[in-house]
Amino acid sequence: MASKLLRAVVLGPPGSGKGTVCERIARSFGLQHLSSGQFLRKNLRGGGGDSRVGGFGSIAAFLPLLTAPFSCGAHTGFPRTLGQAEALDRICELDLVISLNIPFETLKDRLSARWVHPASGRVYNMDFNPPHVQGVDDLTGEPLVQSEDDRPEAVAARLRKYKDAAKPVIELYKSRGILHSFSGTETNKIWPYVYTLLSSKIPPLLSDEEN
Repeated sequence: MASKLLRAVVLGPPGSGKGTVCERIARSFGLQHLSSGQFLRKNLRGGGGDSRVGGFGSIAAFLPLLTAPFSCGAHTGFPRTLGQAEALDRICELDLVISLNIPFETLKDRLSARWVHPASGRVYNMDFNPPHVQGVDDLTGEPLVQSEDDRPEAVAARLRKYKDAAKPVIELYKSRGILHSFSGTETNKIWPYVYTLLSSKIPPLLSDEEN
């Protein structure tokens, strides 16, 4: 585990690869990856938590996670609105914010091809990360489903909603000088630049080639 305290947020529209980037960050730098999606699934299955965290509502149930002690942290999926960013400010000072900029057409194609295992949250993409057997989860054999939000007719509305909500958040972090934006159509091509940025902040545990 790295010794320096680092708190980072990865921002990006639906389908931009935030989860993949954070998983690589966690492996390469010994960071703790906090995902609002995983938090929601765990707590909602147990009857707790706040179902509005994953959308654009209350974050009271989620904020305590960020106060837990850890040497380093990388978080994805939060904050999504200016109000959430301001609430986060009151308990946690971010060291850097990574923003993933992916073309609209790429996002539309990714989301429309995405299927999920509801119980675990495992995500498959029928174009570049399909399940071993079509329509079922690799580990459990249970059926995969496509979210209503991932159907082609709903994708454009989701992306517009994200853009409108995220713009002031991105401007806030840009004004503080902690925003680092990366553009591209493939996570594998964006990742080396993210790795180089973080390597200038904390020592990596794995080389770029090992991840």
